[in-house]
Amino acid sequence: MELFDLHDKVAIVTGGNGGLGRGMAIGLASAGADIVIAARNQVKTAATARELRERYGVRVLELSVDVCEETIVRAMVEQTLHTFGRVDILVNNAGTNIRKPPEQLSAAEWHTILDTNLSSTFLCSQAVYAPMVQGGGGKIINNGSMFSLFGGSHVLAYGASKGGVVQLTKSLAVAWAKDNIQVNAILPGWLHTDLTNGAIRDLPGLYERVLARTPQGRWGQPEDLAGVAVFLASRASDFVTGVALAVDGGYSVMAP
Repeated sequence: MELFDLHDKVAIVTGGNGGLGRGMAIGLASAGADIVIAARNQVKTAATARELRERYGVRVLELSVDVCEETIVRAMVEQTLHTFGRVDILVNNAGTNIRKPPEQLSAAEWHTILDTNLSSTFLCSQAVYAPMVQGGGGKIINNGSMFSLFGGSHVLAYGASKGGVVQLTKSLAVAWAKDNIQVNAILPGWLHTDLTNGAIRDLPGLYERVLARTPQGRWGQPEDLAGVAVFLASRASDFVTGVALAVDGGYSVMAP
């Protein structure tokens, strides 16, 4: 069997209708996986689903999902099983940020970021556990961040949530290794998304500073995550679990 072949596999991608999630969904679909796009913006979801069907000939299930709500998350998995009969891959990509200095961040904003970025990763992972065990194993890919590694003056809750994603990844990897479920995290560097484009707009000089520190000499694109997603979702990574893989053009290893 081809190591990177994902035909007959089913992947749930939260926030898979745009940005980094769309980039990973494209990678998984290009390798043959059927895709469940779980997101809130149904217009964007429909456009991405149409693209995946037309370009790669895969089946796509479009679901409107609030990943912070346990009952809705469990319904997402049930609908996936009803449609496809299995769940092999989960990409926990849904996320948000509110850029403020710590002293200005409200408790409600803190909880919104922690719930969306971290709690949802736990809820979705827990929800797919039983069907993955029943199917003989599975792959979970969690979306971290460079702020899983570094601090930032305006990303207190975001950094805390993404640091938590890495620790959650390690614990799930240890707990579920016996079930043949590999759990890994991706740490995207500075890639062009709606979130980072907003940061470029709000923080003068950010674009140039990132460029100067990135050995590959460019900002990334969401499609730069496609191949990494395929690797972590395929047989090629069967003995890889609990890792946090930086996809950043060398940013995190470059001396400032």
